[in-house]
Amino acid sequence: MYVIRLADGTLRVPQSLTSEDGRLIGNAYVEVQPGDPDYDQWLPEALTEEELAERRNQWEKENDELEREFLAFKARQEDA
Repeated sequence: MYVIRLADGTLRVPQSLTSEDGRLIGNAYVEVQPGDPDYDQWLPEALTEEELAERRNQWEKENDELEREFLAFKARQEDA
């Protein structure tokens, strides 16, 4: 999950919720507004929605071979 910077400057910061024994309950985004105490901490790693979409597109283009290998592995598991 990435920190996303919206057009109005709001940051969507990923946050995980865990149980007392450390099990993952869920992942979500919390919004951090300019002026919030944690804003400056998250801003340097924030991506715009366009940058995030470009990263996703680039990853999908570059990982066709990985996907083929996974699908072949999955087919072998289903046949076994």
